[in-house]
Amino acid sequence: MKSVYKLAADGYRGLTIVEEYVNSSGIDRGLLELVRIRASQINACAVCTDMHSRKAQSEGMSDERLWSVAAWRDTPYFSDSERAALALTEAITRIADDSAGVADETWADAAAQFPDDELAALVTAIASVNAWNRINVATRLTAGSFR
Repeated sequence: MKSVYKLAADGYRGLTIVEEYVNSSGIDRGLLELVRIRASQINACAVCTDMHSRKAQSEGMSDERLWSVAAWRDTPYFSDSERAALALTEAITRIADDSAGVADETWADAAAQFPDDELAALVTAIASVNAWNRINVATRLTAGSFR
């Protein structure tokens, strides 16, 4: 289904409004791209993994950080706030894997790094990228198709 975003134009506009909110929330753009990359890797969304890696590069992110997103726990390249955001991303993206939803420790770590308004925006960013991922994967869009 190559024209899903044209056929669902109002839905597409709705998702872009959410993205506008997230992008204007005050959260560091590089951090947002890390979150988007990690969720997209988990969801096997080639479109978003490609797009957000390119956006992260344009934000000045180094190649070694980009190459290490999937193994963020085992590398020295990420700050405490990035680690908290990546852990939250994984928990929300894999929400069905834990009967509690998101573990208290994961929430506590994220809350220690972000004020409430940024944490709310971060949760929204994670939900949003998961929506994009699911549409792209379900309709078999390919990497590079956004260009």
